[in-house]
Amino acid sequence: MLRITIWNEGLHELQNETVRGHYPDRIDGCLANALARRLPQPHSIRRCGLDDPEHGLSQDVLADTDVLLWWGHLAHDRVDDRVVQAAKEHVLDGMGLIALHSAHASKLFQSLMGTGCMLRWRDSGERERMSVIDPGHPIMAGLDHQRMTLDISEMYGEPFDIPPPDELLAISWFAGGEVFRSCCTFRRGYGRIVYFSPGHELYPIYHVPWVQQVISNACLWARPSWPDRRSRGAVHVPQPTEPVIL
Repeated sequence: MLRITIWNEGLHELQNETVRGHYPDRIDGCLANALARRLPQPHSIRRCGLDDPEHGLSQDVLADTDVLLWWGHLAHDRVDDRVVQAAKEHVLDGMGLIALHSAHASKLFQSLMGTGCMLRWRDSGERERMSVIDPGHPIMAGLDHQRMTLDISEMYGEPFDIPPPDELLAISWFAGGEVFRSCCTFRRGYGRIVYFSPGHELYPIYHVPWVQQVISNACLWARPSWPDRRSRGAVHVPQPTEPVIL
C-alpha cells in the first residue's frame, strides 16, 4: 500500500476566480484525481491544508504517510514551526517529499536544503520547454521527452539557491531566454526528495498529462525503501549469528 498525503495551503482557490476555474476542487483535488488514475493499486490518498488542525499533519498522519506532496505560496510563514519540524523528522526517517512549484520557499524544503532556495522569476505567461537530462531515471519513465512543453508558464530562472542536487533530471528553457533546474532529487537521512517546478496556479498546468506522469513517477520513486520506517533503530541481539571463537 502506497500512502500519499497531499498538502495544499488552499488560499489561491479561495481568493482568485481564475484559479477556481482551473481547480474547482482545489489544486490538491486535481492532483489526487490524477494520482488515483495513474498510480498502481493498492494506494491511498489523503488531502489536507493550512486551515486543518495541525495543518492536517499530525504525528499520526505523518506516520501513516509514505510520500508527502507539498504545494504552498502565499502563507509559508503561517505554517507552524512544530509541524515543519515534525514533517522534517519524518523525511529524515524515510518519508518521501515532493516539493511542487513555489514549495521551494516553504519552511520544510528550506530546512531540508539548508539554503534560502530563492530564484529569479517572471510571470508573463511564456512558453516553457523541459529538456530531460537523465532519460533512464524512473521519474522520467513513460514520457515523450520531445514533447514536454507548456505553452503558458511562469518563468523560474537561475541562479537557484539550492545545494547541488544528487540527481539533475531536467532543465527548463523559457521563451525569455532563461534556464532553470526544474526537476531534481535529493536525499536527506533516509528520505528521498523531489523538486519539480511547473505548477503556477494561474495556469492549468496540473491538468497536463506529462506533468501528471512526472508527479506520479516521483511518488513511486520517493516512497520509503525501508519496509517499516518505524521499526528501524537499535535492536538487542542476544545470540550471535556465527559462533563466537575466543
